[in-house]
Amino acid sequence: MNALIYWLDMAGVIVFALSGVVLACRTRMDPFGMLVLAAVTGIGGGTLRDMVLGVGPVFWVTDPTYLWVILVTVGLAIIGFHYIHRLSRGFLPVADAFGLALFVVIGAHKTLQLQMPGLVAVLMGMMTGVAGGMVRDMLARRVPMVLREEIYATAAIAGGIAYVGLDALGAPGPLAVAVSLATTLGLRLAAIHWHLALPTFAWVVIPSASEAASPADQKVAPPASPHEPPRPKVRVRMIRPEQSRRRKNRP
Repeated sequence: MNALIYWLDMAGVIVFALSGVVLACRTRMDPFGMLVLAAVTGIGGGTLRDMVLGVGPVFWVTDPTYLWVILVTVGLAIIGFHYIHRLSRGFLPVADAFGLALFVVIGAHKTLQLQMPGLVAVLMGMMTGVAGGMVRDMLARRVPMVLREEIYATAAIAGGIAYVGLDALGAPGPLAVAVSLATTLGLRLAAIHWHLALPTFAWVVIPSASEAASPADQKVAPPASPHEPPRPKVRVRMIRPEQSRRRKNRP
């Protein structure tokens, strides 16, 4: 099981490092910029996890193979720059989804090995998968994927719950890994393809019924000064954005 987790960790580093290289190419960074984005994406989440859990030194200090993997990935990307540059725009979120799924398993597994509670393991799995991509996007001056409307952190949490739950039930390790990977990856790819998102809410100003009836019958509040135009009375509700769009489209 430990060998499986190790190679999954390496695969996650490669995929996340490659996503950093692709983003660096799109933002016209130099080779050093490629290396920085690849490194923070590949080992950033795991570094933060080890620091929070008090594990020291962090994993890539005790095993420099992770650093060599990142260097080789960046080197091969520079050699094949023209092929990297031609990758479709859909490659980055898909590669990020694979890295997210892999790192959720790694984070949850390593946390459980330290005899931490299941809830902590789920959170550490999410942190391992999300943190590196957040730093990558911020360095590239982009809104991090986790802060966008599409399901992202929720997929990581679901995958972590699947792994921790199956581990608590005594399921074989490879089965727990497979179910967790399928859960996180399936939710994330579905969110990318169908633009799935959790409900969001926003404060909007809605005219009262009397004000919406006819402009001539509207009651207005007295102006604060002679030069200030009258303001209609309004009330504020918290509604879904979909409802707000429907209201705007009404004749």
